[in-house]
Amino acid sequence: MKEKILANLNIAFEAVVANRTRSFLTALGIIFGVAAVIAMLAIGNGAQQEILNQIKLVGVNNIVIEPVIEQTEEDLQQSSGKKEKKKFSPGLTLADAESIAEIIPGIEAVSPEIILDTYVIRNGIRRSAKLVGVNPSYFNLSAFELNQGDMFIEEHLKIGSRVCIIGKSVKSRFFPNTNPVGKMIKVGPHWLEVIGVLKERLYSQKSLDNLGLRDFNMDIYTPVQTVLVNYRNRAALTQAQLKKANARNNDDENNQKANPNYHQIDKLTVQVEKSESLNPTAELISRMLKRRHYDKVDFEVTIPELLLKQQQKTKNIFNIVLGAIAGISLLVGGIGIMNIMLASVMERIKEIGLRLSLGAKKSDVILQFLLEAVMISISGGIIGVILGIVFAYLVASFADIPTIVSGISIVISFGVAATVGLIFGIAPARKAANQDPITSLRYE
Repeated sequence: MKEKILANLNIAFEAVVANRTRSFLTALGIIFGVAAVIAMLAIGNGAQQEILNQIKLVGVNNIVIEPVIEQTEEDLQQSSGKKEKKKFSPGLTLADAESIAEIIPGIEAVSPEIILDTYVIRNGIRRSAKLVGVNPSYFNLSAFELNQGDMFIEEHLKIGSRVCIIGKSVKSRFFPNTNPVGKMIKVGPHWLEVIGVLKERLYSQKSLDNLGLRDFNMDIYTPVQTVLVNYRNRAALTQAQLKKANARNNDDENNQKANPNYHQIDKLTVQVEKSESLNPTAELISRMLKRRHYDKVDFEVTIPELLLKQQQKTKNIFNIVLGAIAGISLLVGGIGIMNIMLASVMERIKEIGLRLSLGAKKSDVILQFLLEAVMISISGGIIGVILGIVFAYLVASFADIPTIVSGISIVISFGVAATVGLIFGIAPARKAANQDPITSLRYE
């Protein structure tokens, strides 16, 4: 049996080589089909990895609450011929964060943030940066890890200590050849002691753009109380200051009124214990904050993970469509193989009749033509795999789209190519085997 297969394989190989141009053109459908499958799956894997990286950036099971600063609403409104003051909202405050943690069940952690644009000075080097007031839970929620030093402790939070944890890029720029832990760095008008350095956070520019995130490696983190005591506490603004700010805004060249930012904190991240509680917890938070803000909805509650999962679902549908298109090209390639093999049978009727008259069995003829079809499809599959990997690399290099070529995609596409050759080679092989030897020998 082994000798029989090898003999037919040798005959099939000689036939393919003898008609190499036609065989190559026949294999083109398989080549481009396999290449398309590998490239599309690589793009899909890259997109999925990008989504997972984005989910890591925003954290798992997180609800994000951000303040809304109304730009056109007037402080006074006319009602029944009299001016009445609108209900005042204290804005998003630390008290809101404490209330959420104490009242709403199923809360894992609450992390307020105060973000200030400032500058950093050390050894004559000055650079703009962001000072971020946080509590220790912020680093766990955002999956930050320390590279050197220590995290904040309760004592730092209580008294508003002038300490900070710096990002990797801050360390590289201001402490390139020294350990920054224990050193002082001037952030805005105050000197802060560096107690820790975060590990570098790697992410693509696309992730930053999609999520509206900043470069965390250039941030400087300090306890939230330190920001409120030493830098700025917007909740401590007096009514006179607000009126002065409003009067100044009323005099701008466009005569448009813009309310100042009265929110004490710039962002509030809430982590829930269970994923299925995200939506109901977000609804509870929204209702509670509305009551605390006297029915003024000056905040926005979002669930980044659900948005990202929806984005992933959309991309998966897109990848299925692309995969289906690539699969159709493989189907077309298989039909091309069948057509060419049928034409080859008609051209080689005399050869088939001669083999049958010399004692070859129908199974030998079937095996010969099946091996020819499979050989064409397998060779096309090999070329297609190489071409697909090259396509994926070119897409990643020039289109700035992440691609990941997996071994599974190569095995699947190559296996499909071989199967296509086998399936679409059956009809021509059976047609060849069913030829009458005497009629075939007389065929001109």
